[in-house]
Amino acid sequence: MAPSKQAGRLPLVDLNRQHANLKAEIDEAIARVFESSDFILGGEARGFEAEFAALCESKYAIACGNGTDALELALWAVGVKPGDEVISVTHTFAATAEAIIRAGGVPVYVDVSPDTLLMDIDLVGNAITPRTKAIVPVHLYGSCVDMVALMELARRRGLKVVEDAAQAHGARIGGKRAGSFGDAATFSFYPGKNLGAVGDAGAVVTSDPEVADLVARARDHGRTAKYEHGFVGRNSRMDGLQAAILRVKLRYLEGWNQRRRELAARYRFMLEDLPQVRPVATHEGEPIHHLLVVECDERDAVRKRLDAAGIATGIHYPIPLHLQPAFAESPPLSLPVAEKAAGRIVSLPMFPEMADGDVDRVVAALSDAVHALEVAGRR
Repeated sequence: MAPSKQAGRLPLVDLNRQHANLKAEIDEAIARVFESSDFILGGEARGFEAEFAALCESKYAIACGNGTDALELALWAVGVKPGDEVISVTHTFAATAEAIIRAGGVPVYVDVSPDTLLMDIDLVGNAITPRTKAIVPVHLYGSCVDMVALMELARRRGLKVVEDAAQAHGARIGGKRAGSFGDAATFSFYPGKNLGAVGDAGAVVTSDPEVADLVARARDHGRTAKYEHGFVGRNSRMDGLQAAILRVKLRYLEGWNQRRRELAARYRFMLEDLPQVRPVATHEGEPIHHLLVVECDERDAVRKRLDAAGIATGIHYPIPLHLQPAFAESPPLSLPVAEKAAGRIVSLPMFPEMADGDVDRVVAALSDAVHALEVAGRR
């Protein structure tokens, strides 16, 4: 198919297209909340919790105010205490480390595999010390860490596992859903996610009734009954409006994820003729392609040329956590795979409402950019 001739800029993600398609259903959901005045948790949140737990093949889902809170609450609920070490990756969003620290833990960063940019399981064993309490694998870009291997290691060493599944709504690996392997898992419903709210929202999923009960009470001020508080909690309750809208979108998630797989396959097919650009690999299973990330030389120059061609891009993520001012250690760590990738990765447009021709347009512009830079470099 020829590149799309659509005029105008192609965004990294286009929520306007999604919401236009769902307007009638979203309007109905909002009206339902206003009619009930059920604005905080309540029936809509309970309905969403049941439906999302079923999707994740877990017994419980606990709706929270955002994904960062969800991760912190899950870590606390599985027993992370001040001074406990928690192993995670450096190539992730800052919220992963923030949640570990806010729960009282000490982040211990390991490097990622060069092909997938996911946690390198072979490095985790060497990072375990007598102070290690938990591991937080990050399912990045919609692809899952090898949870079968990681869970075998964790159980052998007596460690808790909390999956950071903020980018993996509905993904599978080893025949199971992301979020169904560990002691708990956490999701973000930030608007740009595969399942996105219209504001902040998150959830913890687990099949452990004790973890579910602790998180459910902790997100609601440690409440055991009305005006009775068993411990110091916090306010991280999901709004009824967010829950109602998420219930609408949840009905479409599987179809959206399948369309993302089709678009990712088209990207990979088209990029076979452009060896200068390497798509980041995914593990076997069913990834849900939250992001379409590639590596290339002269990344910043390539992005400028794509921008001039009307194509938006992103970088997920430009600075590894161990080099961030908020989380840097002294002496500084050396995690070479993540450090190298941070200078080469670029996220291309990916959202289920894209046409095949949009992919062709992106790859054509990417090819033009790469070849133009090669010609300029030979002068």
